[in-house]
This record gives sequence, structure tokens and C-alpha cells, in this order.
Amino acid sequence: MGQKVTTMMTGGGPVRVCVEDGVIRRVYPLVLDDTDAKEWTINARGYSFSPPRKTTVSPVVLTERQRIYSESRVKYPMVREDFDPNGARNPEKRGKSGYRRVSWDEALTLVAGEIKRVQDTYGKEALTGIVSSHHTWGLIHYKMSSFKRFFNMIGYTQIFDNPDSWEGFHWGATHIYSYFWRLGCPEAYDLLEDALKHTEMIVHWSNDPDTIRGGYSGQESSIWRVWMKKLGIKMVYIDPFCNFTAVKDAEKWIAPRPGTDAALAEAIAYVWLTEGTYDKDFIARKAHGFETWAKHILGESDGTAKTPQWAAELTGVEASTIKALAREWARKNTMLACGGRGGFAGAGRTAFGHDWARLMISLVAMQGLGKPGGNFWGAQMGVPSNFDFKFPGYSDPYSNINSPQLADHEMINPVKQKMYRNWFPDCILNPPFSWLGEGFCGKSLEQQFIPYTYPMEGCSEVKMFYRYGGSFMGTMAETNDWIRAYQSSKLECIVNQSIWWDPETKMADIVLPACTNFERNDISEWCNAGGYAKDGFCGNNYRVIMYQHKCIEPVGESKSDYDIFSLLSERLGYGEAYTEGRTEEEWIKRLYDLSDMPNVMSYEEFKARGYYIVPVPASEEYKATPAFRWYYEDRPCDTPDASPAKKDPATADKLGTFTGKLEFVSESLKQFTPDDDERAPMAKYIHSWEGHKSELYAKYPLHLISPHPRFGYHTQYDHSDSDWLSEIPEHRVVKDDGNAYLVARLHPETAKDRGINEGDIIKLFNDRGVVLCVARLTERTPKFVIHAYCSSGRYVPLEPGSPTSPDKGGCVNILTSKRAMSKNVAGFAPNSCLIDVAKWEGK
Repeated sequence: MGQKVTTMMTGGGPVRVCVEDGVIRRVYPLVLDDTDAKEWTINARGYSFSPPRKTTVSPVVLTERQRIYSESRVKYPMVREDFDPNGARNPEKRGKSGYRRVSWDEALTLVAGEIKRVQDTYGKEALTGIVSSHHTWGLIHYKMSSFKRFFNMIGYTQIFDNPDSWEGFHWGATHIYSYFWRLGCPEAYDLLEDALKHTEMIVHWSNDPDTIRGGYSGQESSIWRVWMKKLGIKMVYIDPFCNFTAVKDAEKWIAPRPGTDAALAEAIAYVWLTEGTYDKDFIARKAHGFETWAKHILGESDGTAKTPQWAAELTGVEASTIKALAREWARKNTMLACGGRGGFAGAGRTAFGHDWARLMISLVAMQGLGKPGGNFWGAQMGVPSNFDFKFPGYSDPYSNINSPQLADHEMINPVKQKMYRNWFPDCILNPPFSWLGEGFCGKSLEQQFIPYTYPMEGCSEVKMFYRYGGSFMGTMAETNDWIRAYQSSKLECIVNQSIWWDPETKMADIVLPACTNFERNDISEWCNAGGYAKDGFCGNNYRVIMYQHKCIEPVGESKSDYDIFSLLSERLGYGEAYTEGRTEEEWIKRLYDLSDMPNVMSYEEFKARGYYIVPVPASEEYKATPAFRWYYEDRPCDTPDASPAKKDPATADKLGTFTGKLEFVSESLKQFTPDDDERAPMAKYIHSWEGHKSELYAKYPLHLISPHPRFGYHTQYDHSDSDWLSEIPEHRVVKDDGNAYLVARLHPETAKDRGINEGDIIKLFNDRGVVLCVARLTERTPKFVIHAYCSSGRYVPLEPGSPTSPDKGGCVNILTSKRAMSKNVAGFAPNSCLIDVAKWEGK
């Protein structure tokens, strides 16, 4: 068959793929040549900065070959051996039983038959299905495309996603500066240039750029911090863990006790208020309710001044450190950098994390939001880019095969009943269940206050569950509740359409083998989510649009997601309605034609080349529009942001809040939940319901923090036979029993008090469960903190199928709480988690 080199897009960056005799041999980053568009240049402080002529990838992408040929691949349709659709279904044995191989004909007949039986018996709402947080890359096959069209077509109970990476900003920041159309995250246009030209200090608060952005934009922003260090820009990191970016870049590391970041923020504001070192003119022009909030900070309204001494007792950060930080921040042009796109932050995933997020915006506002060199940024976005070139992100209107622009007929789900992802187990096990908010509330602030109850009046409970696109076991809090729900007899049938034998796949009655993106054709742009994350590609040094060439034939009998849903549609009598007579390739071409790509090359040229680099105007022609500069300077918004306020010239210079200003006292919260004392109109520190001031602290005196993983992508890549990843000593350690244990980091004195040595197998435990890890002793964590990355791709209970069994896979979300962030907020708060640790004495 010979050798070929093709192009492929992954969630962690674009790659070339070397195939020999039908087998993938190598996967490596894309290197640009002289025919590709020229790199951009930023001239700042006597230097010229340009990115290298190549793209970077997330480290996990380099393991693609290994996971494609993994022993954990689902190669054939399978049915649980003790599942009889016409007899005993034995739901209590899910997770324990073996499987028997069946033909595709039998599997499709069985799945289609169960869908028809359940919907005919109970109603369309008795079927539900859900996708994972992310899926293998490609617009035609992505989770919002083929899955959405199929389930909207047949009708189902939709499960709302939650903004699990940026809960605090979604539920909190939207009520001080709006940006609900970005789910609370800020615009970041041209902020790299602004920082290189004007910034003197960056405060990274709950931010690990090399880790968080690495999962989406490779390591694109790493070189930016090299440039910043060259310019003498000071880096301060506020994080209970001296994270992997801080350990090499930080000139100061500040480690507050988890859940007390809001108190630290209030104390900084206190210093500025008492010393008069804030932008009084900007506040006078642009703030609403500031005087009321200032009285709270000064203690005039509640009798407690939020002094550095007050915050020191709560946070564990010395008062002198708080004062020094506040004074230097006020003295210098300072960027505040929270995680990812500006809000992907561990502190925003704590109890009352919405108020910490509001206080972050408050601090930036006090120093002049949008002034040169002083802004709110994630330090991972904002390169010069071509924002006029049209190509959809995966959540844009014409990016999927169910969009009215792409399909002849859009499928509309007829079922009104909803569930909420965080509490799916509660909906199954303990209905009725009620909450406020639609999950992704990106259309208006009002969406956050819409009440829902499952089951909806007059509707059936869910009887059939269809899982698709990866595992939740490592990302959802109180994981053991998911096991209990899976084993409930109320779920009469569970189908899992999966690529690998993930932890959740083993809970299914019927398993359909899907192929990877390397085994099908598709089209996409690197890190372009679109929709609520408009222009996310500006975290990449290049805009890369790619034809994703099928590299190899599907492993085993696996099929593409589009093919699987097409075949199921035929069995249900909707074949032509689903496909509209189009093949995979015809959908790709149709999407290509709707973009700006035909203006630069033919479809045949695009396929032959494999990718296109969108050119950026030369530096002398490029007109930068830094984020929020328009607001600081009282001008209509001139960034490419999709703010609804821009649609009316009368509001184009305003924010999307009720007053159009920065609301230190929120008018939206006053209107919708005026008596809420947990997310009150005015942001403030509140003791965590699971923290050092709670009763539980006497029993479990250690805070577990579990940020986004460095060596995985949600639960992807970190499979049971990912040997390359398991060999990374900061990720896992293989012990004598052959198990690769997740690393848990703890302070040497914490370990000494418990008789724990470096490399010991330890148990992390609380009333919710037990997780086994390997001890890594380090002073990068304070004595009161245990650090272990979340989103483990492995869940390995010592007793398979038992929701009370210790887990040796590193699924630390077994230990985290599913409790809502606050009483009227449907966000989850896994970083409010108390545990203890001990040396494992079991086997």
C-alpha cells in the first residue's frame, strides 16, 4: 500500500499523520512552508515578536497512535451477556458482567427496537441521551452535529450541559459586567499586543496557562510568556498549588486557603479604598452601586472592615503580603489573568465561586477596565488575527448537519422535558428534582432564573439512556452516584456509542463501536468553538482550517458516528429524513461552500493540500482593537465581539448589564432573586459550606483541589493502556501490582504526621468514597492542601460495579460534592472538598 502523509485536526492541535501500509506510524505537529501565509509581528518596546513557523500541540496528542491501536478500543458491537431484552435485564449487574460479540445487524435491530418500544410505551420523553464535554474533532461528526440531528428527529428528554469549566463566571460575572453571550467569559481581542506594549505586571489568579490552554490550543501561548519575561513583565501567581506554569515563571507565589479567594480580593480592594489608589474617574463614569459596595468593604454597613488582617486569618496569606500585592498592583499597569479564556478557574468552581468571579471584575474595574496595559485577560488569547474570514466553529449556526443553513430541513426536538447533567443521578434515583437555569445561559441574563422540574408535569420519567462520545466518570462530582443510577432498574436500557472501553462504557447493556477522527473524513478549524466562545482561534498563533483526511480504515468493525446514526435512522424509518440523501463527503463540501474558503482555493485544491492558513494583514496595516478599550474611552464597541448592545447605536458604548455599567450592586439579581443571601446583589466573601469554617473540617482537615488535567483532555487520552502517559512521573506511577496510580501531591509535614513517605500508595477519603493514589511530597502545596488532577480517564474499583468500592484509577471526583454552588445557582463546586489521607494498608 506504500506510504502517505495526511492532515488531521485534534482537540489539541493540527498534525500530520504518516501512514505506511495502512497503519499509522507517526503523528507530529504541522510545520508551515513558504507558500503558507506569513506570520504576524508585534513591535513593542524596541523588540519585534513573531511566532515560529509551526504549530504546537498538546502533549497528549503525541499519543494519538497509541490510543488508536489501544487494547481498550471497542472493535465490535457488544451486548451485556446477562441482558435479555425479552426477559431478565439484570440492571444491578451493570459494571460487573461480561459482554458477547454480536453482528451490526443484531445490534442495530436491538437498539432501534428498544427506542421504539420505550417511546411507544411511555412517550418520546422516556428516551434521553447526552454527549461528553468534548469529542473527537470534526464538524460533521462533532457532538453538536450528527448526535443532535438524530435525537431531535426522534424526540428525547434533553439533558442540559453545565458550564463546568467556568461556573463562577457564568453564574456570577455576568451580573457585574454581563458578557452572558460569552457565558461570562470576556472578550480578549488584541490583548497580547496590549500586554507586550504596556503591561508591567500580570496577576495570574487561579490560572495555569500551560496546562489549561494546552488542551485546546496546544502550547501556543508558552512563547508569549518568554517574550514577557524578556520585557521584564512581572508574574504573580495566586493558586493553592504552585502550578506548572508558576513553577517556572512566577516571581511571587501566593497560596490562599481554597474557598477564601473572595476574602483576599476584598482585602485588596480595602487597601485601594483606604489609600485612594484606584481610578476614581473611571469608577465615577462607569460604575453602578460602587459607593454601597465600598461601604461594605470598609465595614461601614456590616461592622467588619475587610482589612488585610481580616483576610489573613481566613486565607492563610500574611497581611503584609496582601498589602504589598495591592500596592504594587495599583502602582503598575497590571493585567488580571484568570484561567483559559478568562474564566476557566479553579476558584470559580468552589462554594459561592460566583462571588469570587464578580470580585475579579470588581478589582479590574477599580483600576480602569480596558486601559492600556491594564485589563482582564486569561493570558492565553488575543493574538493578531483575521476576524473577517468566515469559517464556522463547532457551535456556530451553520457548523452542523442539523443547522437550517446546512440542512434542507432542521430537526426540532418535540419534547419539552429537561434534565440537568450535574444531577442526572438524582433525577433518576430521587425524582422530582428542581433547579433554576438552562445550563448554558447565553441568550439573556433571564435564562439563569427559569425554573425547571424533572419529571415535567404530565411526562414520563426517563426509561432509556443513550451515552455518546466519552466518559463522565472522571468529571462529574460524587461519581459513585452515577454507578447507582446506572444500576437502577428504572433505566430499562442503556446504550453506549463509544470508541474505547471507558469506565461508563462498561455500564451499558448495548455497546456500539465508533471510530476515531483518524478513521473518517471531516472538516474543521483549530480551536474554533464559535457561538458562545466566538473567535476562540485567537488563542492560536495561526488560524488553521483543515480537511481531515481519513488516515486508515476503521479499527475492527467500528463505524463513524454519522454512519451509525444513519443506520439507526433507517431501522426507525427515518433514513432519508436524517441523511437528506447526502454522504459524509457531501456534507463536508456543503459546509465548505458556505464558508469563505471557496474565495481562496477550490475544494479539490483544499483537499490536496489538506489545510489553509488564514492570512493576517501586515503589522503596518493591521488595526488592533484591544478588548474593553472602547469602554474605557467611552466609544462604541469596535471589537469583533457579538455583544447584543452593538445592534443599537444608542447602547453600543455600554455593557450588557441592566444599567449598561459595571454593576457593583447587581440590578439583575435585585430583580430576580432579591432575597438571596448567598448570591446577593453585592458580591462578598462567604464561608464555604465545605471548608475550614465548616463542621466537617474537624473530621476531614485537608482541602482537595482537583483542577483541569495536565496530562489528559477531560477523560480522553488517559486510558488504562496509555503507557506513554503513565510513564510521566508527574502524572502516574506504576507500582508492583502493575497499576498506574494517579499522583496526589501533599506537603512533607502533612505526610510526616500521617507516616506517609514519597511513593507510598495512599488513600484519599471522606464520607463519599475512597480513592487510591501515589504520594508525591512537595512544598508546592501548603500543609492544608492535597492536589490531584480531576478528569481521570480511569475508574478502576477494587470491586467492579460496587458504588462503595475504593478506586485505584485516580477518579478523585468520587470524593467531590455534587452540592450546588449556592441555593439558586445550578453550578457545581468540586473544589470545595474536604478529605483526609492515610497510607493504604489494603491489597
